Amino acid sequence: MGLLSLAIWTPIFFGVILLALGRDDQARSVRWIALIGAIVSFLVTLPLYGGFEIGTSAMQFVEKASWIERFNINYHLGVDGISLWFVLLTAFINVVVVIASWESITSRVNQYMAAFLILSGLMIGVFAALDGMLFYVFFEATLIPMYLIIGVWGGPRKIYAAFKFFLYTLLGSLLMLVALIFLYVKSGGSFDLAAWYKLPLGATAQTLLFFAFLAAFAVKVPMWPVHTWLPDVHVEAPTGGSAVLAAIMLKLGAYGFLRFSLPIAPDAAREWAGLMIALSLIAVIYVGLVAMVQRDMKKLVAYSSVAHMGFVTLGFFIFNDIGVSGGIVQMIAHGFVSAAMFLCIGVLYDRVHSREIASYGGVVNTMPKFTAFALLFAMANCGLPATAGFVGEWMVILGAVRFNFWIGAAAASALIFGAAYTLWMFKRVYLGPVANDDVKGLTDINSREFLMLALLAIAVLFMGVYPKPFTDVMDSSVIDLLKHVAASKLQ
Repeated sequence: MGLLSLAIWTPIFFGVILLALGRDDQARSVRWIALIGAIVSFLVTLPLYGGFEIGTSAMQFVEKASWIERFNINYHLGVDGISLWFVLLTAFINVVVVIASWESITSRVNQYMAAFLILSGLMIGVFAALDGMLFYVFFEATLIPMYLIIGVWGGPRKIYAAFKFFLYTLLGSLLMLVALIFLYVKSGGSFDLAAWYKLPLGATAQTLLFFAFLAAFAVKVPMWPVHTWLPDVHVEAPTGGSAVLAAIMLKLGAYGFLRFSLPIAPDAAREWAGLMIALSLIAVIYVGLVAMVQRDMKKLVAYSSVAHMGFVTLGFFIFNDIGVSGGIVQMIAHGFVSAAMFLCIGVLYDRVHSREIASYGGVVNTMPKFTAFALLFAMANCGLPATAGFVGEWMVILGAVRFNFWIGAAAASALIFGAAYTLWMFKRVYLGPVANDDVKGLTDINSREFLMLALLAIAVLFMGVYPKPFTDVMDSSVIDLLKHVAASKLQ
């Protein structure tokens, strides 16, 4: 079995074991098996980075086997500089989420942990798939465990949120399925992505394909105005669900733009770039303003995610190497920072059972260690230099200024909004005198919570101080993608 297959199927295997084993009276054993499974699943991804050859845009660790022979559908896997880091990020976040859910989940523990392990494997499958139908199967299959995570372990309106999440994302994906079938017919019966990249397509075909893919990927990112499902889902989802949703699942849509929209319909991508830039700037600026007036911490961070993902799509559609690389770096950084922000909210919720900002005040007086972590992650969310949040945003703004000064200036102004809503929340929750008896009775983080936050803090600081390993891996693939987009495919 190849390394990518191991990365995909190891967490799924452990998830199936948990489903077969577990009962709530065995919860302790279930948690340890889940943690071992998550750690092993992360360790099997490390050789991908160790054996990755920098300086080439070719797919590496390629595996190919016939799956559904009649329709020429293959189990075809591979990673390049664009997808490698997302495989590692997914496996890493899964470890953190298992640690985070250790005590907060007390019912159906085996099913909860199994859902996250299986979801992790499926998301890695999305990032590794080189066959269009295999990509679609993995892309859609991720909905099932996340739907269950929200619908079973979520808040009071969990059924509404789970249904909204499933309906929004499924409807968009149906148009993508039509696009995949069209490309299959057009290519003479192939689902191979490399073959699709070479297809000569007319202007109308490219435009229709571009918007079909946009329907699927924009909802997943989510871009304005199809972002309305995200705050509802985040508010109702359990802490681990919010962390995985923000850190990884939103990236599936952005990744789809790089793997499908840009290389398959490059002329349409260039023609409609103005629309994509406008939608991205609205997300960055308008949604940032919406975040400022939120009273619920989870809703505030959810809107913050929409704004930060606006930087990602902006970077992709300005078509220069520093902008696209910045968008990818921003995706990775947002994976660390948003997961950390939601896990911090989870730490407070486990103690006070409220996400309302007004329920807190002066947390630093009773939880100084925790507040130190929260301050670091808040600063990273603002884009403070030397944190992961700064690197991607700075690269995207630099690329945007090269593309058009006013677009760059508009994007840069959003950093002010990001600082405003993040620091305003931090001030009201953590600073000042103790606000009430709930805050007075808080206990500081235990060793498990310290480990969970420390892992993310190390990642945030390492990426902020030394981003070179991240950018070196992706440079060749980004340059190759931009060359492909620059070359017209019109027949």
